[in-house]
Amino acid sequence: MKTIVAVDCKWGIGKKNDLLFSIPEDMAFFRRTTLGKVCCMGYNTLLSFPGSKPLKNRTNIVLAPADVERDDCTVVHTLDELFGELKKYDSNEIYVIGGAMFYKTMLPYCDEFLITKVDADGEAEVFYENLDNIPHIECIYESEPVESNGYTIKFTTYKNNSPKEY
Repeated sequence: MKTIVAVDCKWGIGKKNDLLFSIPEDMAFFRRTTLGKVCCMGYNTLLSFPGSKPLKNRTNIVLAPADVERDDCTVVHTLDELFGELKKYDSNEIYVIGGAMFYKTMLPYCDEFLITKVDADGEAEVFYENLDNIPHIECIYESEPVESNGYTIKFTTYKNNSPKEY
C-alpha cells in the first residue's frame, strides 16, 4: 500500500479541509499515478472533492462515520472493515490519499510514500508525519526541482523498511 501527498516545507498538508497549494504538475502526477487504482480516504477528504463526489476512474474506499451510506463509492465504518475491503486488492494498487488523521492511522501499513515536497510554507493547520525523522523509513528517490504555478517542487519516494501487516 502506498501514500500519495503533497507537503509544504514544514510537512503541512492542509488548511480548512482543502489543499495548501494549486500545483498543476502535482495534480497531473496524482491523476496519472492513481488512475485505475484503489484510493482509500477518510470521509472529510471525500467531502473536500468537487460536489463531494468520488474520484472518477478509480475505486474509492471511504472510512466514514456509522450513519454515512453512499452508493457511489465503497463505504466502511471501522478499520477492520477497511482492512477486509483492502485485502480484496493488490496492495501495490492501493493509495492512501488523506486526510491527516487517515494518513496518520495508515502510515505504519504503507510500504511506499510518494511525497511531493513544496518549497514554501502553506500555513497549514494539519500536518503529515515528517518521514525524515522515522528511523525505519528512508528517502530512496528525489527528483530535480520543478517549477509549477510559482512554486518549486520535488517529487520524492520514501520506503518503509518494516510495514505492518493489515
